[in-house]
Amino acid sequence: MKIFITRQIPSIGINLLKEKGFKVSVYRKDKPIPKKEFIKAAEDCDAVISLLTEKIDKEVIDKMKNCKVIANYAVGYNNIDVDYAKSKRIVVTNTPDVLTDSTADLTMSLVLACSRRISESEKLVRSGKFVGWKPQLLLGMELRNKYFGILGAGRIGTEVAKRAHSFGCKIIYYANSENCFLERNLNAQKLSLNAVLKKSDILSIHLPLNSKTYHLLNEKNLPLLKRSAILINTARGEIVDEKVLIAMLKSKKIFAAGLDVYEDEPNIKKEFYDLENVILLPHIGSATNEARNKMSLLAAKNVIAVLSGKKAITPV
Repeated sequence: MKIFITRQIPSIGINLLKEKGFKVSVYRKDKPIPKKEFIKAAEDCDAVISLLTEKIDKEVIDKMKNCKVIANYAVGYNNIDVDYAKSKRIVVTNTPDVLTDSTADLTMSLVLACSRRISESEKLVRSGKFVGWKPQLLLGMELRNKYFGILGAGRIGTEVAKRAHSFGCKIIYYANSENCFLERNLNAQKLSLNAVLKKSDILSIHLPLNSKTYHLLNEKNLPLLKRSAILINTARGEIVDEKVLIAMLKSKKIFAAGLDVYEDEPNIKKEFYDLENVILLPHIGSATNEARNKMSLLAAKNVIAVLSGKKAITPV
């Protein structure tokens, strides 16, 4: 059986597939594969391991006549037409759990970097403009007793809440259902979206991207944030209307933002580059050796399970 992987991933998963006797081919260029090349490479394959950068729509799915499983090397799967794949009896899988800690850690890194103005401080030193301690130099914000708003209290949101609570933050959250763990162990409060926005000193986004969450934060509700608030997005860029966010950062209507994802990724709006009160990262939420190896292994195991006639480990 043939398996096509749309980019080089950690070898642990590839080696496992080869050990099981599968014929594996990998797109070798370190950039998203063009659609035509993807179709040509995958059209006779029994399985595909894909990245978020590959849009697997009806056209692509129709060309993959032999495909039985699409294993997405990510937690999110908004790049795949899951319903259409299902109608073609193609199983779609993702890699949940294994990147929870890495993404939660990065989220808190952004919170700390924004609250203590780390990026601005480092630039000041590197520019040679640091001339000594000053009583009002780059004043930031302490986390203790601040309201930490979580949008989306799933696996990652829960881990972020645990970390924030350890800093002395008061947890509030917005989600479709109650998170009993957060309420019982962290004394968290479930509130409406607008209530979380109004109350949060730090707002951290951990929602999936779908038709309901696209531009969930927009010109109507983003202005509800406090002028002292920090917005963190390590989920999906399209959840935030970036034009509104940029305008608010420019006019200092919020204190800062920390972004690891973008609306038009990999393209980033040029206005962000001129702003001192935003930290921009290159989508590295799961970028640890531990997480990426586990993602590779889980994607491979999902492929092996389905092609062996068994149930997928993490179907979506």
